[in-house]
Amino acid sequence: MDIERIESFIKSSIRNNTTIDIHFKGRPPVTGLFIHTNDYEELKSKNFWRVVHISQIQNWSATNDINVARIFNGASFTSLTNTKSN
Repeated sequence: MDIERIESFIKSSIRNNTTIDIHFKGRPPVTGLFIHTNDYEELKSKNFWRVVHISQIQNWSATNDINVARIFNGASFTSLTNTKSN
C-alpha cells in the first residue's frame, strides 16, 4: 500500500487509540495499534510504520516504551481494516 492510503486510514486510529488489522499477502493478519513517535515523519517518508501488537498494548499504555513496537514496511500491506469487536 502507498503512504497516502495508509496514513488516511490510520489517522483517526492514532488519535483514538484504536486497533487495526493489518493484512499481508502470504501471512496471517496482525492486529495492532499504530503509534505516533518522534520518528513518525521520518519512518512515514520511507513507508515504515511503528505498530504495537495487540498483546503488548497494555505494556505500551503503562510505559510508552517504543521497544514494545515493531516496524512494518507499508509496501507489504495488502489492506487495513478496523478491528472487529466481539
